[in-house]
Amino acid sequence: MRLLRRPAPVESRKGPPARRGQASPAQIWLALSAVYVIWGSTYLAIRLVVRTIPPFLSASIRFVLAGAALYLWSIRRGDAEHDRPGWRQWRAAAIVGGLLLLGGNGLVSWSEQRVPTGIVALVIAMVPIWLAVLDRLVYGQRLSRWAVAGLVLGFGGLVLLTGGQGKGHVDPARVLVVVGASLSWAIGSLYARRAPLPHRPLVGTAMEMLGGGVLLGVAGFATGELGRFHPQDISGQSLAGLAYLVTVGSWIGFASYVWLLRNAPTSLVATYAYVNPVIAVFLGWAFLNEAVSGHTLVAAAIILAGVALIISARRLPPGEPADAVPEPASLKRDS
Repeated sequence: MRLLRRPAPVESRKGPPARRGQASPAQIWLALSAVYVIWGSTYLAIRLVVRTIPPFLSASIRFVLAGAALYLWSIRRGDAEHDRPGWRQWRAAAIVGGLLLLGGNGLVSWSEQRVPTGIVALVIAMVPIWLAVLDRLVYGQRLSRWAVAGLVLGFGGLVLLTGGQGKGHVDPARVLVVVGASLSWAIGSLYARRAPLPHRPLVGTAMEMLGGGVLLGVAGFATGELGRFHPQDISGQSLAGLAYLVTVGSWIGFASYVWLLRNAPTSLVATYAYVNPVIAVFLGWAFLNEAVSGHTLVAAAIILAGVALIISARRLPPGEPADAVPEPASLKRDS
């Protein structure tokens, strides 16, 4: 998953909406390319990290470091006097961080010990599909025929992805863990839209990273990772991957994403949901020698077509308030 992909776009917060159209097309595409490449590459970085650092502990280190630095940098900026985080904000941030980072990113890190990075990225790409389903079940949001077609395609592609035989076969039980991660991210995204989080998005995100990072550490301790953590055995690749996730993945990638939400159409920003998996599959093949079978490519094409339909079809009915439905761009992660 991609760093913490902020579930609620900036304009959904209180205050006047950010103006769009002031950025040049070149700036928008530069930022969008950064999100494409950086968030697509985090799956490779996670795989390198978990080779010698236990998954929950490595994710905990990543988000505690990134969250602490971001919090110290952002807490004194903006409306610091009237937007001071209190107990309710910290509790909401811990819930969001638990769903997004423990349930989402933590399970991704754990799964990448056993599932190819490209497969993980493809399953995580289904977050918009889960959001559409939850919109219908929780908020009664009407789905167009194109959105329903996207749901059918997406789930059909997932069944095909997990049901292959022979070379390139993926253990369905292991993929189900990744499905649970994508569902947890979607639930956290919906909750975050109405949670009492700080109005300053960077402050709220830093708090979510800190809360999720602490919960990831608790999960690592509870699963016995502390006893399997030997600092002297950490490889240079794992350290480099962890540094990349903290700095490039969690700071540069997220900063580009937040900037895009202020300056580009949400439908355009949402395209990262089906570009990231393509990059992840390519990097897994190029650097990890992960096999990419024809069966996997067909399943990937079906899943991404379903995601594209969901993103393009999700439009608000006339007269419905703008904050009634989560934005389609509210996915993972980054991983």
